[in-house]
Amino acid sequence: MKKVAVFGNTGGGKSTLSKRLSQVTGLPLHVLDKIQFESGGTQVPDEDFLSAHHQILATERWIIDGFGCMETLWLRLDKADTLVFVDLPLYLHGWWVTKRLITGYFKPPDGWPSNSPILRSSLNSYRVLWLCHKYLTPKYREYIKQAQSIKSVYHIRSTKEISQFFGLIERQTNLKDGV
Repeated sequence: MKKVAVFGNTGGGKSTLSKRLSQVTGLPLHVLDKIQFESGGTQVPDEDFLSAHHQILATERWIIDGFGCMETLWLRLDKADTLVFVDLPLYLHGWWVTKRLITGYFKPPDGWPSNSPILRSSLNSYRVLWLCHKYLTPKYREYIKQAQSIKSVYHIRSTKEISQFFGLIERQTNLKDGV
């Protein structure tokens, strides 16, 4: 596990999972929302985002959390040696978007640029939630089905599987470190 792509629908806890995975493995974490958006939610020019993304992919060790854009998504999944697909039930993604909306007024969400527009971003997440579920999630499922013969694939479908995933990764890390 050296190059990890964490992906899935909005509101699935990808940023929280990625942060913890980085802490457990020591791999550097790159949050695409913080690369793609400036403080206040202004999008950086596409060429700057693409350049930063390509620079990350050229390194030997990374965890990349987020979507970015279609152009970077499939490239990142192809370059990763490990895929972590967060594919929780749709109602849970929706609930977590709502929870993030409510708590975001008191504490900025993990992985978001500072001063992000909570309401506008959350409304966009509700829109994306349905579109991703209908159009992109089936493609993700097909992709990981094909990739599992050549990559490490973790298809997380429940909150219980999130805990099991970390138990497995912590055991693997401890074995590697001789603990």
